[in-house]
Amino acid sequence: MGFGRSSSSSSSSALKWLGFVTAVWVQSISGNNYTFSNYSGALKSLMNLTQLELNSLSVAKDIGKAFGILAGLASDRLSTPVILLIGCFEGLLGYGVQWLVVSRTIQPIPYWQMCVFLCMGGNSTTWMNTAVLVTCIRNFRRNRGPVSGILKGYVGLSTAIFTDLCTALFSSDPASFLVLLSVVPFAVCLTAVFFLREIPPSTTSDEDNEESKYFAVFNIVAVVVAVYLQSYDIIGIKTGAFSIAFASILLILLASPIAVPFHAFIRSKDHDEQDVEGRIDEPLLRSGSEIEVEETIVGAAAAADNELPPSLKPLNDAEVEKHGNVVTTEKKRPVLGEEHTIMEAMLTVDFWVLFVSFLCGVGTGLAVMNNMGQIGLALGYTDVSIFVSMTSIWGFFGRILSGTISEHFIKKAGTPRPLWNAAAQIIMAVGYLLMALAMPGSLYIGSMVVGVCYGVRLAITVPTASELFGLKYYGLIYNILVLNLPLGSFLFSGLLAGLLYDAEATPTPGGGNTCVGAHCFRMVFIVMALTSIIGVGLDLLLAYRTKGIYAKIHASKKGKKSSGNLR
Repeated sequence: MGFGRSSSSSSSSALKWLGFVTAVWVQSISGNNYTFSNYSGALKSLMNLTQLELNSLSVAKDIGKAFGILAGLASDRLSTPVILLIGCFEGLLGYGVQWLVVSRTIQPIPYWQMCVFLCMGGNSTTWMNTAVLVTCIRNFRRNRGPVSGILKGYVGLSTAIFTDLCTALFSSDPASFLVLLSVVPFAVCLTAVFFLREIPPSTTSDEDNEESKYFAVFNIVAVVVAVYLQSYDIIGIKTGAFSIAFASILLILLASPIAVPFHAFIRSKDHDEQDVEGRIDEPLLRSGSEIEVEETIVGAAAAADNELPPSLKPLNDAEVEKHGNVVTTEKKRPVLGEEHTIMEAMLTVDFWVLFVSFLCGVGTGLAVMNNMGQIGLALGYTDVSIFVSMTSIWGFFGRILSGTISEHFIKKAGTPRPLWNAAAQIIMAVGYLLMALAMPGSLYIGSMVVGVCYGVRLAITVPTASELFGLKYYGLIYNILVLNLPLGSFLFSGLLAGLLYDAEATPTPGGGNTCVGAHCFRMVFIVMALTSIIGVGLDLLLAYRTKGIYAKIHASKKGKKSSGNLR
């Protein structure tokens, strides 16, 4: 029996990490929603669109995320592989049709039909993200910050990965770029279908420590990939054998995390064999003093577990009192930190504070990313791919660092996660003001600042929602928060940027328009800076209201560490 348990434990650990590796690969290719600037110019000229019409296409792409609610509902009813398959087939169709149009394989389709296929492409990523995030946060529920930071970090890098690979292999050809967006996510998701599934989470401090070490490895690899991508952009040599070598090394770096599950399997197997040997050598009868010590340890561990906030341990949804043969059930309204249904969460003030503050951050950030092509051209840059790539890479640093750092400060001092959102929003406002001034080099600085702060917002909000409202209905709650992406895209990119740009632009022959100069987007940046200040106030309010929850999480992590030391 001992050997059976050994084999099971080794396989479980390896499968959990193998699933996380495939999740990283899925996230590395699921940021295609942020790549619109790479081929928006081709769509604008091919279909003779005004800036407002082009921005409406980008809004249609982001509206696809509104239908992510379907993925959230499905996450509680369908298995992870099925959710991944839905996403990959939808993306293949959505981006495949766009490729047919841009490559001139077919005649340009009607405007409303293009909106539909852009919407499908945008919606495909919600299925991928839901499958990955819900499964991995449940598998590693005591390391939610690092999990969110790493996965969301790779989403940020995916734009740079696609952009730089297309530049290296196809000289930034929009049609070839759309081929990558169609085929690569489809192939990667088919691989993840076989390995990504829910595995029981860690139960001991030793397992928690092992997880932290492996997450450090993932962080290091991710940083190396980001620096490598940024170096390629800076060097500027993007042709010939150098580009082929760059693409080959990049693929090797992305595949390298596969070493983690192999190491976990070998480590777990060796550890389990030692446990088996210990059980063989263990005497059948133990002294009373040994039993007393073991009972003391178990009692200490139980006491530590009792300090867990409700969202981190099983809950009873009702208080049951027995009066003779009659059982009465009294339903309690959950408090922050307990498991919430979607309706219970939406009836709280804290949910809407989180929702609106998230809108202030991601809505304005999306406006910059969707319009980066036109912003760069207005400021005199003929090639904007470097700004798209920089936003992606620095967004990665914001995501991965904020997840790890916020988790560290929760363990150390119980610092509320929303404080990090407030700090990012202040910096974001400064970045918008810099781009409004249009000083030399301001677009480089603005791209980095917006990328970092947008990444922080995404990486911090994901675990925050799970800590405040629980994991049971997390898939649906997450996708309702993600409604901010299409809503923010519509408000700030479709309406604000589109209308103000068209007011400054000059019509071109045959339809469409163009605008050159700092004035084209100045008012857009000023409005978005003011919006960011509103977001700061909301984040500070949420941090104040949730400080008690994070104090309990801090205490529970300390309690588990103490019980682990006793063992």
